[in-house]
Amino acid sequence: MRRFARTLTTVALVATAIAGTAGWASGDAQEAVTGAPVGTVGWRAAGLPDPERMSPDGIARFFAGLDPVRQEELARTHPGVVGNLDGAPLELRYAANARSTRGEFGGARVLAHDPRGRGQVALVYGDLARAAHVAVIVPGSDIDADHVRPLADMATALRRATGGRTAVVAWAGYTTPVGVGLDAATGRLAEAGADRLTRFVDGLGAVGAAEPSLFCHSYGSVVCGLAAHDLKAKDLVVLGSPGMRAQNVDALGTSARVWAAKDPTDWIDRVPNVEFAGLGHGADPADPAFGARRIPAEDATGHGGYFAPGTASLRTFAAIAEGDVR
Repeated sequence: MRRFARTLTTVALVATAIAGTAGWASGDAQEAVTGAPVGTVGWRAAGLPDPERMSPDGIARFFAGLDPVRQEELARTHPGVVGNLDGAPLELRYAANARSTRGEFGGARVLAHDPRGRGQVALVYGDLARAAHVAVIVPGSDIDADHVRPLADMATALRRATGGRTAVVAWAGYTTPVGVGLDAATGRLAEAGADRLTRFVDGLGAVGAAEPSLFCHSYGSVVCGLAAHDLKAKDLVVLGSPGMRAQNVDALGTSARVWAAKDPTDWIDRVPNVEFAGLGHGADPADPAFGARRIPAEDATGHGGYFAPGTASLRTFAAIAEGDVR
């Protein structure tokens, strides 16, 4: 009976945190956008291979078998498909998405753009094909194609901190929660996001890009935690994390180095690190017992301050991205 009472208390704490934690706002339930890219019906009707039946490696082989003229023709006639095919040549995807976005995302090259729902986008800063080091930033709540600026700012800050040597991808490639309501407290959207993230990273490998370091903020760390066992990444860095749906680093099932940062003023620290009946995301990755390598973040401020210029967290992120720390 006492154990049952403690369980009910835990659930109540989670519900209270969702509903009333300072700085959190109730969110509307979101429907995860998944499946084949927009325009796939026309692509299939043209006798082209089904994108949902090909791996990124298979897509890379398909395009490698086409001459440049045919590749460009496909990008021109099926931009919504080519621009979102993980494993397609980078330059071809950039060209296809330039047609569909018409310069909407200035200062970056668009590697993916899905207009469905609230919109998804992957923005590239730097030369992804030639860079010796690649970083991918996975965001949390409220980021989408129309509200990508906070994520883009993180990406440009990280790139500047590496002296421009690391190519950085701002990956808003999944349906994020809106505000912090039940969507943010459950793993439903993160599960869909984990599948899309895994395929995206596989696509980078299929075209010869360097194995990335992933920087996963807030709910994005839940996505990275669920994808960890399949991700081909050299580092998993979580910041302001509510949990990774794992009790410790070993439970993630990854060979990547796992890092965690949480500053003392981050309100995420007031959210109970529990997981029960689908609510909550489990252990705190910044707790020493979790087993992650700790990143200094004492001079960062709030939930979104980890990439602020001059902070120890940003300097450490840059060193991780460039392989300068062991």
